[in-house]
Amino acid sequence: MDKSRLEEIRSRFQEEMQTELDSQAVYELRKRYLDRKAGLVSGLMKGMRDIPAAERAEYGESINRLKDWVVDHLGELEKKAKERELQKRYEQEKIDVTLPGKKIVRGNLHPTTLVRNEMIRVFSGMGFEVYEGTEIETDFYNFTALNTPKDHPARDMQDTFYLSDEFLLRTQTSSGQIHVMEKRKPPIKILSPGKVFRSDDDATHSPMFTQMEGLVVDRGITLCDLQGMLDQFVQKLFGAETKTRLRPSYFPFTEPSVEVDVSCFSCGGTGCKLCKGTGWIEILGAGVVNRKVLENCGICSDEYSGFAFGIGIERVAMLKYGINNIKLLFESDLRVLKQLRG
Repeated sequence: MDKSRLEEIRSRFQEEMQTELDSQAVYELRKRYLDRKAGLVSGLMKGMRDIPAAERAEYGESINRLKDWVVDHLGELEKKAKERELQKRYEQEKIDVTLPGKKIVRGNLHPTTLVRNEMIRVFSGMGFEVYEGTEIETDFYNFTALNTPKDHPARDMQDTFYLSDEFLLRTQTSSGQIHVMEKRKPPIKILSPGKVFRSDDDATHSPMFTQMEGLVVDRGITLCDLQGMLDQFVQKLFGAETKTRLRPSYFPFTEPSVEVDVSCFSCGGTGCKLCKGTGWIEILGAGVVNRKVLENCGICSDEYSGFAFGIGIERVAMLKYGINNIKLLFESDLRVLKQLRG
């Protein structure tokens, strides 16, 4: 019986197990010695046929003892490797509880969103429904149906982004009132907020801004109803002492048309930097719905009347938060946003 081969394998294994092994190395060592086909220990069994019959039993027992010895040591090596790896992981994931905690910065809704939500809440309390139209409109709904035909000079008041001869980016949410009046019969009481687009860009104007259009159509609606509703609105938005003032103006879709001012909520109407010393701040445009607009939608103008108003939400946000440049609402400057956190 060739015992030298067994001792050679034992010595080789002892030498290899002296180094510090990780789990992968232990796995490879196990495969190298105990693999059924190519393992060094397992390969000893292949030589059994060359051993004399009288010695085969003793030779087989020697191989099994070597195999058990290797298995036992491999188990110890694997256990130590896992302990080292676990300890290393603990060191990597260790947390120093004495270190100061990370400051969590709280976010907030955008000022325009805050004002939009507040305005919807106020008007919803007066019975208005919210209607949101599409940002791409046809020329008919954006202009023609609102008493602004192609040759009308009022078109020059708005620099429009045209997508084609027929389609454009809406310049006003007033187009929403046409869609509603075509589909519903009075009484109508809707609010139409959304983005509008005009080729205009300076400190107080943006090519894209948010507008809120309001429309009421019923029997006997007058300009007095409009002012009464606006009084309630500005008092809930800016304070109970706020008043409104109507000034004559012109819009093709209302007649008569008015610009609406509110008494300065900063100085109470005495005059300050915000109101430029006048005591009043212009806030929106409004008027009694033009009879032609009602008739374009199939509503009898002899039986029904209505009022409409349009207000720029960014303008209200600028007034409410003391912002002097509309671009600050879009630039995401953290210095500005931290001051606007509600």
